Amino acid sequence: MSVSTTELVGVRLPVPVTATQGTLALALLPRQAPPPSPPPGPRPGSNVVPIDRRLRQSIQEWTHRFVQAAVEIVGGDRPAAQLLRWTSEDVYADLRLRAQLVARAGGHQPGLARVQAVRPRVMSVHACFVTDVVVECGVHVRHGERSRAVAARFERTGQRWVCTALDFS
Repeated sequence: MSVSTTELVGVRLPVPVTATQGTLALALLPRQAPPPSPPPGPRPGSNVVPIDRRLRQSIQEWTHRFVQAAVEIVGGDRPAAQLLRWTSEDVYADLRLRAQLVARAGGHQPGLARVQAVRPRVMSVHACFVTDVVVECGVHVRHGERSRAVAARFERTGQRWVCTALDFS
């Protein structure tokens, strides 16, 4: 069997070179007028809905306890059933799956005993109320010398908050 060799020749169209080739096109002239004022409404990073300070503090404390339990479940220190009442079906299934995957990798059974040499700790919680019954939280978790972020969404159903989304990054 013979192999034919064919030379490939690329077709490249000429590109005109301009005076700003390889540089950012910035207008470096001094501004003649003051900067425009921000539009009315909530500032980026502020709450979408104004919330009572006590409610904000209580949801941040609740989120702190919830995420602490969630990272301990994933690490194998707690059974997933401890958060069953406060999670949606999707979040509960995801927590169980994560705990099983970590347990399989570590060679232990999830939720039966303390397995993590270093306990993860929730360092801070920042809540943003989308409505008065929906809150999204960003959580800083330390695990030894490493940090991770966890995002959680809670929706109030009746008298309790239920986690409807939980994202580990």
